[in-house]
Amino acid sequence: MPLSAIHIRPAAPSDADAIRTIYNAEVTGDTNTFDLVPWTAAEQGAWLDRHRGAHPAVVATAAAGGSDAGAVLGFGALSPYRDRPAYATTVENSVYVDAGRRGAGVGRALLDELLGLAANHGFHAVVARIVGHNEASIRLHLACGFEMVGTEREVGRKHGRWLDVVELQRLL
Repeated sequence: MPLSAIHIRPAAPSDADAIRTIYNAEVTGDTNTFDLVPWTAAEQGAWLDRHRGAHPAVVATAAAGGSDAGAVLGFGALSPYRDRPAYATTVENSVYVDAGRRGAGVGRALLDELLGLAANHGFHAVVARIVGHNEASIRLHLACGFEMVGTEREVGRKHGRWLDVVELQRLL
């Protein structure tokens, strides 16, 4: 899918079901999130409510003109990095792409938008915490100027496996 066929916009309440479908597929079928229980509609709505203002959520949709025009292809968000005040200028990013749309530039479009939003909101650093074997996400972040800053060994357990988390960072 060419980047011109991808439209990025702020997430709206009407996107909640599509976002939840993409996210819950990762919860139940993979290790790209450490959540173990699928999100309910109410939990997804609360998540969207938290992702406004300086910590927005965005969606990638198929651009007008195609048979899937307006379909949510993926989503991303900025979240506070930690709750202590000295961390206020650092955010964490999350990017999720529908499994059938990966490798088509959706993740790159979402991450580019999130980096622009983070800079516009005056943040200084963006952190990505990625399960250690998710090479596609690690490569995406490296291609967008992130640097590998560490690995947390076997900090999660899901689907009977111990999981590492790699941390990448980009200064804005």
